[in-house]
Amino acid sequence: MMRPVRRIILLSILLALAAPASAVALERTVSVQVTVEREVPNDAAEVHFSVSKERPGRDAALNVVAVRLRAVIAAAQAAPGVGPGDVTTGSVSVRRVAKGEPPVYRASQGVTVVTHWPEAAGELVAAGVAAGATSTRGPTFFVGDREAAYDAALVEALTRAKTKAGMLAAAAGATLGPAITITEGGAVTPVDEAAAAEPVSKCVTAAPQGSTGTRRGKAGASACATPPPVKPGESIVRATVDATFALQ
Repeated sequence: MMRPVRRIILLSILLALAAPASAVALERTVSVQVTVEREVPNDAAEVHFSVSKERPGRDAALNVVAVRLRAVIAAAQAAPGVGPGDVTTGSVSVRRVAKGEPPVYRASQGVTVVTHWPEAAGELVAAGVAAGATSTRGPTFFVGDREAAYDAALVEALTRAKTKAGMLAAAAGATLGPAITITEGGAVTPVDEAAAAEPVSKCVTAAPQGSTGTRRGKAGASACATPPPVKPGESIVRATVDATFALQ
């Protein structure tokens, strides 16, 4: 006859061996992956201007660049869609380009401008060049609030993932339970359009009235051509959700 203590120990061992099987049965899950891609209109544009001038002496070169850059900044701030904090100046560069007495120096400085009216980016480019910018880069179009655009795509991806998991659960004869794990990933990528912006036409320098054509007169007002055509285009917002749901 089996003693009571032995009987209890044997029962405990049997329960321990049976527990993993029942736990596995209770942990039925379904895992799905969903990727959502959205085309979101670009609502902002970035343009970079730079001013570079050569003059005998460092101070003279720096002074003429400072004057021209202030004019470029003023023109940019007056452009449509440019608000406080949308203009950022870059580093200043000064280097000797010719020996002599005094030596000739080239000074340069850049400024980056963001406009929240991308359709007017061409006007911004033309205004900056007319104000004295010697070179431009851009416009580069993008989505201003990338986080909001990505979050919206992410919520849509999770909603689709839950619908897909529910369909699979029903096909398996089960009921979809709560989400156990959710991982996400994605990016906002501007569409590469070769014709998004055409190069700026060169500006013709016009001497002020009464000028005799001296160097100072030539550095006067710039008469610029029509603003270049621009097409802001769209960005691709991509969000991926990997989710695991319990099955009941």
